[in-house]
Amino acid sequence: MLKERAEQILASARILFGERGMHGVSVRDIAEHAGVKKAAVFYYFDGKDDLLERILAGYYASHAAALESAFQAGGTLRERLQGTIDAYLDFVLANGNYARLVQGLIASNPEWHRHLQRNLEPLFRWTQAALSELSPEQGPLAARQFFITLSGAVINTFTYAPVLELMWGDDPLSEAGIAERRAHLHWVVDALMDKLQASQDR
Repeated sequence: MLKERAEQILASARILFGERGMHGVSVRDIAEHAGVKKAAVFYYFDGKDDLLERILAGYYASHAAALESAFQAGGTLRERLQGTIDAYLDFVLANGNYARLVQGLIASNPEWHRHLQRNLEPLFRWTQAALSELSPEQGPLAARQFFITLSGAVINTFTYAPVLELMWGDDPLSEAGIAERRAHLHWVVDALMDKLQASQDR
């Protein structure tokens, strides 16, 4: 029962932080959403910061596991990267509020930068390892540039979606919109891989 109540509080915080951002949510809001007293939140957690740290750690761990699983599926490096991009897009689609939450923390809460770095760094190191066969350590074809390019290409689909819908007149997160975005991301991976492979053939 104790663990179940803690999970209930964590689940409520996950939903509310995702919808409103950290500063738009109080401990009272979390308690009311979870159907517990405010004191129960403090019994299990050390406040909002503790809740957010646990939520982000779980998010990034699941994120890394999804990418790693897709990359290990086999095939050529190009095919594995295509599968990884698909897994990335699917993961963020299933956890869309996290992209906005993280963007908000980066923009408005410098005190969270180190925490985000600790969670994000394994994904960055994974990208370096995945591209180690072809990508140099520095320069325009470096893995760190691919990391920014590909992660931004996926994440901005979700952070910009409300504004894009107003401009385009259709929902970029609809089934058709995601299919179009997926096809474009495959094209981006192909273009990047062509350039990397050409640089190796010189």
